[in-house]
Amino acid sequence: MAKTARHPLPPPPSFSALPAVLRPKTEPEGPADAGFLAGSALAWLHPIACDEHPIGSLWRQRLALANAAALMPLMGRSEDEAALRDAVVLTRPGDDPGPAGQVLLAWRRLAERQTQLVDDWWLSASAMLRLSVDEPMRNVYRVAERLARGEANPVAAAAEIVAVAMKFRPDAELLALWLADAMLAFRLKWPRPVPLLAREVRRKDLRAAPAHLDGNGRWLATCALAYARAAARASDLHVDLCRRAQRLVAVAPKMRARHADEVMLILMLEDVQTARSATDAMSERAARRLFDRLEMLGAVRELTGRPTFRLYGL
Repeated sequence: MAKTARHPLPPPPSFSALPAVLRPKTEPEGPADAGFLAGSALAWLHPIACDEHPIGSLWRQRLALANAAALMPLMGRSEDEAALRDAVVLTRPGDDPGPAGQVLLAWRRLAERQTQLVDDWWLSASAMLRLSVDEPMRNVYRVAERLARGEANPVAAAAEIVAVAMKFRPDAELLALWLADAMLAFRLKWPRPVPLLAREVRRKDLRAAPAHLDGNGRWLATCALAYARAAARASDLHVDLCRRAQRLVAVAPKMRARHADEVMLILMLEDVQTARSATDAMSERAARRLFDRLEMLGAVRELTGRPTFRLYGL
């Protein structure tokens, strides 16, 4: 019998984390200092955000999860990352994952969409966040399209769309943050947005953002500093995921099950897998054995601690 052809996993890239000297340590004195920190951190993040290795998809999904969890207090909810995962992963396709799950799906959609403007590029976010599209909302999107084609620096454009959104639709805090990351990625010509801002901004900062449109307040400096901190976290996460992926690559030749390479590649691409959803070509029992062996070898983690409905990921 002919042996099944193996498909070696692509080795992860070797980007380094943001140096300590570029990480914000204290509150900057003004917009210029904050802008320098943001520009330096985002320039460091740029090659990571532009890289097309499969680990980039997993990286964005983990950032989407972290940012969605940070938004739960804004909604008066208490779901953490584990609960958000369950809301999406354990819901059957087509079923409603609930308000918290919809937020995670919206941030995942942000991380998956191509950074190009199309006529309905914003409608999906409005729908997923359950926001009505009225005239004030249309004003927000008209400004977003103008800023996307403008000449302002990317962080200033992201800060301005938040200020505009909070002025016209103060109930749309989540959308304002979603638009900011979409705007930043479009202006930086990243292939897909990177979820960054929501985890680093407080509600009181958002409520003060409209003053920026009148030349008042500290919103631009606050937004720039938030992006500097977010870029540092994102670079750390990418380094950690690449280290975990390298372990997976090292043990992959030991996995002899049919379609094991396909399942391990999906582990590089997606936040979590279940034994049932791993692949149509592998039985649930075979997938569970594969995950158990990978876990024993330190190549994957079981992320729930449950005896059933277990979730596996790097």
